[in-house]
Amino acid sequence: MASNPDFVQYIVDQFVGAGNIEARKMFGDYTLYCNGKIFGLVSDNGLYLKPTEGGKALLHTVDMRPPYEGAKPYFYIDDVDDRDYLTALLRAAYAELPSPKPKKKASAPRQS
Repeated sequence: MASNPDFVQYIVDQFVGAGNIEARKMFGDYTLYCNGKIFGLVSDNGLYLKPTEGGKALLHTVDMRPPYEGAKPYFYIDDVDDRDYLTALLRAAYAELPSPKPKKKASAPRQS
């Protein structure tokens, strides 16, 4: 089941205080970015955050679930209505998240 775009926008709005938040659609679900770093997924209308020690320290309940079949477990976040809580989680985890990989430059066309 794909995620509802209205739900995804609601999630993006909940994190707005943590930085530049965007969601990119991938295979019917969405990858979440903060300032270019991937921090989570919205899958089947559920919120999943990448596991970090900083985020774990703030979780009300640690619930690890894979967002889709074959995926590594992420923190499953049940309480998506508490904006302050979600923003604090992301801020605590942000420093531990990997930076985006630099994009490869397009190779110059071969000259004959």
